[in-house]
Amino acid sequence: MEPGIRLGAGCSKWDVRQKVWDYMEHNNLADFPRPVHHRIPNFKAAPRAGHRVTTLEVFSQTQEMKVDPDKPLEGVRLAALQANKTLLVPTPRLRTGLFNRITPPPGAGKEVLRICSTSQGVKDFSSPVGLDSAVHVDLVVVGSVAVSEKGWRIGKGEGFADMEYAMMVAMGAVTERTVVVTVVHDCQVIKTDCTRPKPQGILWSKISGDMMNKIPILRRLREKERSAGKDLTLKSAEEPPTRTPTSGSTRATHPSPTAPTADHRTDRGSTVYIGNIPPTTRVSELKGTLRERGASPLHLTWQGAQHQAFLDYTDPHQAQQALSSLEGLSIGGQRVRIELARTKPMGIRGREAITPAMGVTPRESRGVRRERTEPHEAPRMRRMEFSQLPEN
Repeated sequence: MEPGIRLGAGCSKWDVRQKVWDYMEHNNLADFPRPVHHRIPNFKAAPRAGHRVTTLEVFSQTQEMKVDPDKPLEGVRLAALQANKTLLVPTPRLRTGLFNRITPPPGAGKEVLRICSTSQGVKDFSSPVGLDSAVHVDLVVVGSVAVSEKGWRIGKGEGFADMEYAMMVAMGAVTERTVVVTVVHDCQVIKTDCTRPKPQGILWSKISGDMMNKIPILRRLREKERSAGKDLTLKSAEEPPTRTPTSGSTRATHPSPTAPTADHRTDRGSTVYIGNIPPTTRVSELKGTLRERGASPLHLTWQGAQHQAFLDYTDPHQAQQALSSLEGLSIGGQRVRIELARTKPMGIRGREAITPAMGVTPRESRGVRRERTEPHEAPRMRRMEFSQLPEN
């Protein structure tokens, strides 16, 4: 690992990601697309590094391989096509299935194969692979933000690589002996004592109904596993469904230093305020950090423009436990403010109003939106509220 990246005790996965992204940007170690934040970094010399996969003994023995669609893995995909390997690439966000098989046109030369290895080539020269297809993947190549010397990896935090691997296990496409390779820059290699095993299949208790709707292939896999007598119970319907942002948050010019005020319907004392959040932070980063610290809330209200968020818990006891779990929390190397939110008397439309001291009023809450998890309740204020995501 290159000198310069230092991981302190208790560093969360999001802290690791932020340090790697910041280091690569600061030292100009990446190519397009930039900035590398919230991406699998396309580091300089990635094509040359990717070609080194061909020197592995497993590559020469491989007939069928799965390679992620990330930009820094173009060199691996090209090497696979040049070696006449069967190349499988996951569909974006698993919306239309699990794999696409890349099929270059007959007599394709090096330039055509290079195009086939790009994201555009994946669109133009691929065909979907059904769940009933006989797939046996000999080699898996994944993108990473960071990886340990023993091979434990961290992605960008969306969980799709783990989901894809679990699906392949469910299909019988991979086994415990299947080799998994990642291609990274030296600075992305970290030290950790992590001992988590590979996914052994889909944990249906972590899958919500909302995720089932967004990833149709999960429904088909669930039907296939039903006959095997497995526990197919989904995540409790009482837990709020996953909500995703419909627009990016805006950056506040002057973050408010005033005390927080909650705008929620939970019991008094059951809402935790997080302030001084770095302006580049995404809500997914905060969710990941909360999960890692065992402080996932019932609801999360994100106010990116004000660099703050509100965490709703079921009762004051849970809120106090969250305060203890989040004590000393830093995001991206910046210490954040954690405390119980103060409530105000009932205001607009019978709800607790956000005071002008926070920098947001019912009239001035532009640039942020609100979504409710209740199916029949119309939005009342333009802020954004999310429910907790399943674990990555």
